[in-house]
Amino acid sequence: MTDGRPESLAALLRHFADLRDGTHGDAGPRADKERLFTAAVGLLDPYARQVLHEMNAHLLLDTGEVTATGVRRDGDGVDAVWTLSWPEQRAAGVDPITVRAWFGAGFHHPHLRGATVGDWPLNVFTPDQAAGEVPTLRAIVAADLHNLVFQRDYRIVPATTNGGPAGPA
Repeated sequence: MTDGRPESLAALLRHFADLRDGTHGDAGPRADKERLFTAAVGLLDPYARQVLHEMNAHLLLDTGEVTATGVRRDGDGVDAVWTLSWPEQRAAGVDPITVRAWFGAGFHHPHLRGATVGDWPLNVFTPDQAAGEVPTLRAIVAADLHNLVFQRDYRIVPATTNGGPAGPA
């Protein structure tokens, strides 16, 4: 928490300040912003993995696999991707649950998103700020799974078909 505010709201205020000031954290030039992005990916990595492992354990009944790319560069800028795939999702031909940190080539600063969930500001500069993103990461992961179910149906979620907490009685 920052000044009694939830960290997620403090992150939004940092985002708005960046827009106001033309910076990202303490950085102005693109190379410096990318340096901060790379550091943010390292700070977020354990939390992105934690949230995906929670989803795997509780909804996919440990049938999934979490993968991570690390920071990579392409024509669209730089990104890092964490995914959770599982047999029913692959058989249905839909994307895995995804958390993507990305700094688009034409962007002022980086963002978080899912495979099916839009952008969320990524303004992480300290370990505490990264930990404060757990609710946002959980929301992205849950919304992504929800949207993947809409692309196919509930049967891609093992907990709904194999007697998990919300599964058959």
